[in-house]
Amino acid sequence: MKRFGTALAAACTAGLLLLTACTAEPDDDQGPGPWPSQAPGERWQPRPGTPWQWQLSGELDTSVDVPVYDVDGFNTTKEQVAALKAEGRRTICYISAGAWEDFRPDKDDFPESMLGKGNGWKGERWLDIRRTADLEPLMAKRFDMCRDKGFDAVEPDNMDAYRNDSGFPVTAGDQLEFNRLIARLAHDRGLAVGLKNDLDQIPELVGVYDFAVNEQCAQYDECEELTPFIEAGKAVFHAEYELPTSRFCKQSRRLKLSSVQKKYELGPWRKSC
Repeated sequence: MKRFGTALAAACTAGLLLLTACTAEPDDDQGPGPWPSQAPGERWQPRPGTPWQWQLSGELDTSVDVPVYDVDGFNTTKEQVAALKAEGRRTICYISAGAWEDFRPDKDDFPESMLGKGNGWKGERWLDIRRTADLEPLMAKRFDMCRDKGFDAVEPDNMDAYRNDSGFPVTAGDQLEFNRLIARLAHDRGLAVGLKNDLDQIPELVGVYDFAVNEQCAQYDECEELTPFIEAGKAVFHAEYELPTSRFCKQSRRLKLSSVQKKYELGPWRKSC
């Protein structure tokens, strides 16, 4: 979940379909360079420094020359995933795990009693993540969708309800239990899984997550907290919205983060370090 206000939230939650390739705004990348090799194993585990593209809205642009695409799990088709993989790309399936969205096709599967306060995004409300027995089959269906579309990994969002006013008395222990459940559901399906934000619980979760996804750690002076992932040989996919690359890329290179500058709507535009 992004840490900015609701004015731009509507743009991202409008449910814009990701369709066929289009031309993105210019990127400053000088070609792909040497892409880090991946460790052998049953599931994918991206290495530190792996370049990526993060696009959750607008027409899907497949022209960005990077080895990893993180895209919306519902709006991206099986055919689009296959096309990306045919070009040698790894694919990450974005879904919300800790919040309900009124624009998703499975919205009626979530009982009203499970829905809490709004999370700052239009049409979204926190879920009562303490109800793991009820949430497990709902999340399992979403992860089945990611697997069946051919994705390599999952990016579950809204993984830090305990640090927000969710409408439920969620504790750090509740969050750890839920986040471990999410990792298990992904791994049971052969999918890698990324820890989204939730910096305080990295020491407890770095062993069960395959990579991290972070927003604005440079702006909030938090990037050092992600080093356990890098030390474990796991990528940290990082985005900044309000800082130019000149303000964070030097630190990102030192820490081996996979950093980009994005616009709030998370369309095709990107600027990399």
